[in-house]
Amino acid sequence: MSNKLFVGNLSFDTTENDLQDAFAAHGTVTETNLMMDRTTGRPRGFGFITMSTPEEAQKAIAALNGSQLGGRALTVNIAKPREERPAGGGGGRREYGGSGGGRNRY
Repeated sequence: MSNKLFVGNLSFDTTENDLQDAFAAHGTVTETNLMMDRTTGRPRGFGFITMSTPEEAQKAIAALNGSQLGGRALTVNIAKPREERPAGGGGGRREYGGSGGGRNRY
């Protein structure tokens, strides 16, 4: 069992310190990572907490899943490994066929 937890349904006002404090009551927190939007710099509403042992992680899930933080009911569970996504992802120009001239001919 892993000791890395996914924490979802966070208020956009929640800080990493808020997460640290909430989970520290249930064991030793070794890492706190609040996910931020690259474009706006605002929180995305979820993050990850790493506890020092799997037992502490399980204790934190039991205590905090469904509990209120910042007026919202938290979703806390074991973090799934990140899926590898193909590199690349856009940019470039796509040709859509047609007459190629940009003019409609009737």
